[in-house]
Amino acid sequence: MIFLSWNVVLVVVFALIFDFINGFHDAGNSIATVVSTRVLRPQHALIWAAFFNFIAFLFFEPHVAHTVGSGLVDSSVIDDRVLFAALFGAIVWGVITWYFGIPSSSSHALVGGLVGSVLVKAGFSALLWNGLTKVLCSIVLSPLIGMSLGMVFMVFVRWMSRGSTAQRAGSLFRKLQFLSATFVSLGHGANDAQKTMGMIALLLFSHGYLQEGFQIPFWVVLVCQFAMGLGTLMGGSRIVKAMGSGITKLKPMSGFSAESSGALTLFLANYLGIPVSTTHTITGSIVGVGWVVSPRSVRWSLASRIVWAWIFTIPASALLSACVWFVVRL
Repeated sequence: MIFLSWNVVLVVVFALIFDFINGFHDAGNSIATVVSTRVLRPQHALIWAAFFNFIAFLFFEPHVAHTVGSGLVDSSVIDDRVLFAALFGAIVWGVITWYFGIPSSSSHALVGGLVGSVLVKAGFSALLWNGLTKVLCSIVLSPLIGMSLGMVFMVFVRWMSRGSTAQRAGSLFRKLQFLSATFVSLGHGANDAQKTMGMIALLLFSHGYLQEGFQIPFWVVLVCQFAMGLGTLMGGSRIVKAMGSGITKLKPMSGFSAESSGALTLFLANYLGIPVSTTHTITGSIVGVGWVVSPRSVRWSLASRIVWAWIFTIPASALLSACVWFVVRL
C-alpha cells in the first residue's frame, strides 16, 4: 500500500475535482442527443451515461493517460506547484464556461493549464512538441472527422430507411439510440477520465512512488473513472440544452447518426492515445448530420460561438494556470 504525503494528497484531490467537473461539464456530450430526441428522460440518461463512463476502463487500454502523463511535457520539471496550478486553471475555466452554458473543452483546458504552468517555470524547452502537436492537430481534426462521419452515417441510414414509413423508422432508431448513446458514454468516459489518470500518475512519478517507471496504478484508474461517472451523474442542463437542441433539431435517425459518428471518432482517438475533446467531436457530428438534413437547420451563430470558445480555451487556461503558479510560488 502506498502512503502519500499530504501535499501529494492535496494535488490528487484537486485532480479528482477537475475530473468531477469534467464529467459534470461534459455530461451534455454524452446525453444531449438521446435527451433531445426524447428517447430517455434527462435523469435516466444521466444514470445511463454515468454507469458507462465508470466501466469504460474495462474496454480501453490507458493509451491517452500515457500521452498526457509522459508525452506532453518534460517530467523532470514537474512538481506539486506546477500540477496544482495546471489543475486550478483548468477547473476555473471549466466553471466559467459551464456557468455561461458554453460547450468548451475540459480536455484542452487541462492541456492549456499544464502548458501554462510549465512554461512559466521552465520555458519552451520543457515542452514535448511531438505530443503537443498531436493535441493541437486534434483540435482541428476531431470535429472535422466527426462532421464527415456524421454526414456519411446520415446519408447511409437515410438510404437504408428509404422503404420504411417515418413512424417505423423513428421507432427503430429510438431503440438503436440506446446502443449509440452507450458507445458515446464509453468513449467519453475512457478518453476524458484517462487525462486525469495521466496527471495523477505524473505526480506520483515525480515523487518516486512509481518504482517500475511511468505507469497507471489500478487505484488511480478506479478513482478517476468514479469521479468522472459521479460528475456525469450530476451533470448540468445548460450544456445539454446547447448541444441537444441549440445547434440543430435532432430526431431519432439524426440522433443515432450523430452519436454513432461521434463514438467512432472517440474510439479511434482512444486507440491512438490522442486526448481529443469530446465536445469538439460531438459538436462536429451534430453539425454534419444537420448539414445533410438541411444546411439552414444548423444554427451557425451558436456553432461559431462554440468555435470561439475552442480557440480561447488553451490560451485562457494557460494564462490562468501561469498566474496561479506565480501565486503558489510565493
